[in-house]
Amino acid sequence: MKSNYIIDKHIEKLYKYGYTDFLLPNEFLQVKNKLKKTEYNVYKPYIDSEKVILYRKVKPEIVLYKIICSETLRHQDILGTLFSLNLSIYVYGDIVIDDGNYYLFVLPVISKYLESNLINIRNVPITLEKEDLSVIANYQRKYEKIEIQVSSLRIDVILSKITRLSRNSINEKIKSNEIYLNYNILTNNSYIIKENDIFSIKKYGKYKYNNVVNITKKGNFIIAIDKYI
Repeated sequence: MKSNYIIDKHIEKLYKYGYTDFLLPNEFLQVKNKLKKTEYNVYKPYIDSEKVILYRKVKPEIVLYKIICSETLRHQDILGTLFSLNLSIYVYGDIVIDDGNYYLFVLPVISKYLESNLINIRNVPITLEKEDLSVIANYQRKYEKIEIQVSSLRIDVILSKITRLSRNSINEKIKSNEIYLNYNILTNNSYIIKENDIFSIKKYGKYKYNNVVNITKKGNFIIAIDKYI
């Protein structure tokens, strides 16, 4: 859960400027719980947006970029490059991959910086083209459905199964800040995963935990996970 300081800063910005930056799903819930329903509106760049913006009267301006690349990109490739540019996670929205096209929502304040600095992804040259927001307004997110069997609902056990790495290797990735849980750096390897938790692993992708599908006779859990495409 986000600290009260961060949540209060989001609310302060809403009152001062009339809109927030992009909010992560867990932050959105915490912010709206501190506000009256009449104090805000929710802006979603597309139907299935995870990151949203709250505004009071006037919808905020945002920029949609199409990423042009000669090679196939993965969600984690784009996200990893954004991390490497040391951008605040609040200045850009969701990364959308739709039928081989790559899109990125950003606040106007970073558009010039991106155009100058986001020139390679995975060492492959790319270009950015501005698109009208209507291009993907009706986009709905696609997932690869996965079911795995694990002995525990501890996050390190699940990550080990997904990546096929040892738990020691997973713990090293946790120590190296390579794993995010609900958009925060994961620090607790014994965290028990909960429904709708979102986690990402550097070089392995982004996932959403759904639920326990079944329990085997030996007490193992069969769990359902969505992998972001």
